[in-house]
This record gives sequence, structure tokens and C-alpha cells, in this order.
Amino acid sequence: MPNPLIVPDDQPCPENRTMVQGFEWYVPADFKHWKRLARVTPDLAALGVTSMWIPPACKAAWAQGNGYDIYDLYDLGEFEQKGSRHTKWGSKEELLDLVKTANANGIGILFDAVLNHKAAADFVETVTATRIDPKDRTKAIGEAEEIQAWTGYNFPGRGSTYSPLKWNKNHFTGIDYDNKRRTNAVWKFEGKEWATDVDEELGNYDYLMFADVDHAHPEVRRDLFNWAEWLGTQMKLGGMRVDAIKHYSRDFLRDFMQHIDRTVGRDWFVVGEYWREDSEFLAQYIEYMHNRISLFDVQLVSNFSKISLAENSDLRRIYDDTLVMWKPSNAVTFVVNHDTQEGQSLETPVAPYFIPLAYALILLRANAGLPCVFYSDLYGSIGQHPKPDDLSSNFIPPTSGGAILPKMVLARQLWAYGTQVDYFDQPHCIGFTRFGHASRSGGAGLAVVMTNAWQYAAKSMCVGRRHAGERWTDLLCWCPGEVVIDANGWGDFPVGHRSVAVWVNRDAQGRDFVDSFVFDSDIYEFALAKDAEAQAREDNRTDWEGSGK
Repeated sequence: MPNPLIVPDDQPCPENRTMVQGFEWYVPADFKHWKRLARVTPDLAALGVTSMWIPPACKAAWAQGNGYDIYDLYDLGEFEQKGSRHTKWGSKEELLDLVKTANANGIGILFDAVLNHKAAADFVETVTATRIDPKDRTKAIGEAEEIQAWTGYNFPGRGSTYSPLKWNKNHFTGIDYDNKRRTNAVWKFEGKEWATDVDEELGNYDYLMFADVDHAHPEVRRDLFNWAEWLGTQMKLGGMRVDAIKHYSRDFLRDFMQHIDRTVGRDWFVVGEYWREDSEFLAQYIEYMHNRISLFDVQLVSNFSKISLAENSDLRRIYDDTLVMWKPSNAVTFVVNHDTQEGQSLETPVAPYFIPLAYALILLRANAGLPCVFYSDLYGSIGQHPKPDDLSSNFIPPTSGGAILPKMVLARQLWAYGTQVDYFDQPHCIGFTRFGHASRSGGAGLAVVMTNAWQYAAKSMCVGRRHAGERWTDLLCWCPGEVVIDANGWGDFPVGHRSVAVWVNRDAQGRDFVDSFVFDSDIYEFALAKDAEAQAREDNRTDWEGSGK
């Protein structure tokens, strides 16, 4: 990235976009999530959120499934199947209401599409299959034999509504369970081959889990293409997050996206989950997709984890080999998601002190991808083992108590514009400035400085001559005092140990609003429940005393 990155005031300056992930892995299975998200959507819009990635909305293998164990693409909580009409998140009507509410508040909903596999078939079929080496999917173990595979889908609750296709063994390439012997293994069906244009991990990573969808089968292609088109008729979406794309044909995905462009329209934003710490490869993948797709920046999250957990790590290397350095316009950056949080398959821990630093790096910089803010960092996490009758029993509060991250998102909306100058000149203290843009918040800018050391630090940085004489304070209130900008636009910006400071003119346009802003992070209304309990106890006490006992 050029340093400085010059953005003249006479050039267009579009408003910053911000994504939020609207769920975590441990959201309670109370079937109220669509309602919760609809209720907080105006609050997210006030922060400057422009898109929300929602969890898989299709019917899962069971009523409490998160949706990645997908059963029926065409059931959005409308049909009585797999033990319930609703999904874990709620009913189709509630989903449509969420989308309408989001659209009314300027937020585009990103639908999580799970197209790699299907689960919880309705009946078994006899299939000739060969056991495959789980460590090298190109090698067979033994000869072909008959197994009983859960591959029959007749969707008894939905029937032929929306789609007439009934899935069977011909629509899959393999499975991980033989019902005949009650045995788990990777099985490839006779007459089928793994797709060759997939990730080469484990020799060939076409197979991931459950019944593996054969995207080369003409009926499958037709049905999935029809589903995307149908989805666009059901609700006005902002786009799609496509799950597990390293595990199926990239040619199919390219054709699938071209079909979306022809039928739904090119305004859908599409981001794919390709979990690989090789940003050059991911950049080539994006180019293969004609730059129509964005990908999550896996390497950046890995860097956050490694640098935050190691002593004396070099902050100047935070962007080494990241996708945002290869393809800034096609990178979605994040700090945590449902797969990397504690207890999940891709767990990538980031030290708690470092999470605000990481968010400053993805939210406030120029030409640095689309940032995605994690649900639990705004609203907290129910945790892995809550008591069934007390969801708050294992509750993990939001990042920094819920006060810091919303202010950073607001700072992105208001002041993270214009020319950027980087000061990545010390291993344990780095910073950058944004000069502001005349068309945004009166030209107000910001200065960010951070350290992973245990000592106080400071950095001399330039914010532009037009800010001369201004008095800047730390928006996060972690670092006291004022910085007076000199005649040449320079200031000495301090930061506390293992911390970040976001300095903004104390009189900047919008500053009073941000300073007084209180974000309601109580999405589960635990505080209301506690107030109700306290009032009930007080009423009981009053009744007791009034009875004369």
C-alpha cells in the first residue's frame, strides 16, 4: 500500500460499508433469533452497519441445528419437517419480517448458502461404494462393496412445493456412514469421482461431511440454480455468503454466480468461505471468478492470533501475506467468527487485550477490505455450557464491556476517510492517521496508535495542516489528556500499555453524538429479566409486610 495513500478532497468519497455477523455458534435454540435481530436492526443501522450476514435459514437436520447440517434448501421455516415447522432461528414469516426491517434501515441481508452437502435423509438406499483413505482421498482402501447410505430425500412436509426434485443416491458422490454396519468412514460411490477443481488438502478435499453433493449431475445443477433464482423472489436480499467453497467445484460456483447475475441481478454481494492461509492462492481464485466474489481474509486472522499470543511479537508484520494486501477490494476482514470462536473446529484464539487493536486495524484503515464485526463482540456469547433454565449462567460479556467496539464502528462511519499515512516504524508501537475528507463530517479525521508492550508509548504523527490548532482527545477514553495539533499538522499521540487509542478532534462534527452514545448490547434482555425479578421480590416483600406477618 502506498504511504501516504493520497485521497484529494475533489475525488469522490463513498460512505464506508460495514458488515456484521448476526449470530454466533452458541445462540440459544429458543426459535426467537429472527425476532431478536429485527429488534436490534435500527441500533445497528445507527452504528453505520450496511450489511448483516445471517445464519443458514434453511431447514436443518433437527430443530436445534445451526443450519450447516442442512436438510432442505426450500424450507425456510415454512413446513413441518424434522420435528418442527420453524428452524432454530424462527419461522419463515419472522425471517421475511427481519429482511423487510433491515431493508427499511438500509441494511442488506446476506443469506448463508450451504450447497456442499445434505444431512438427515428420509430413508436409506443400497449403494455400491469404496472406502477411501481419510488422510488421502485419492486412495481407496479395499474393494467396492454394498453399503446402506442415507441418501433418500422425499421432503414429506414440503412435497413438491417450490421444487419437484426428490434427491437420491445418484445426486451424491459419497457419504461418511454405512447404516448396514453402523460404521463411520469416507465412502465414494461407484461410478462417481470427486471433483478435480477443489482444494488439494488431503489429496482431494471434495468430501467434507454428510452426503456429498454431486454438482456435476444435471438435475442437481438445475435445482440449485433454480433455488438461487427462487430465493431472490422470496425476499429482497443484499447478497450471499457461500459456505465451504474449497470443498466443491470452482467451475460450478462460477456458473452458479453467473446464473445469479443473469436472473437475480449483479447487485448481490457474494462472499465465499475458503479456509486457507495462502492469500496468493485466494487472490488467484478471485481472479478465476472474474473478481465477482470476495473471500474472508484467513491469513489476517491467523496473524492476529499469532502476534497477540506471542511475547515481543512485531506489530509491523500484522499484514504479512494477507489477502487484503493482494485484493483489498475483494477481501472481507474479521477478528472472530462462529468457526474460530472457542470450542469450534477452526478455533483461532486472539488474546482479549488485542481484540480492540485488531478491530481498529480492520475498521479504521483505508483500502483495507470490508470489515465484518462479530455478533459476540457486540452482544456477548451464551457460551458452550449454559444451564437450560438460566442462559445467563455461562454468559461471556461483549468485548471491553460493550462500550468500545460500537464507538469504533461509529468512528468508521463518521471520520475514517481521506488520506492515510502509516507509521509502522517500531516493532511494538504502530499507528496511522486519516486526514478526513471535505465531504464527510466536515473534514474531520482521526489518528490511531497501538502498542502490544507493557509500557506507555507515544508516536509523533501528521494529521494534515488543515487540523492545525485543534485539540484532540481519545475517543475510547482509555488515554487521558489532549493533543494539540501544531501548525504543520503534527501531534504527539500517546497510548496506554497493551492498548489502542483513537484520537479525534474534541469538536469534530458528530463527536458529541459519539461521546454520549450508549449501545444496547442486551440482546437477550437479561437486564430486563433481572429487573422483573427484583420487582417481583419487592412486590412480595410489600405484600408480606402489608399482611402484618
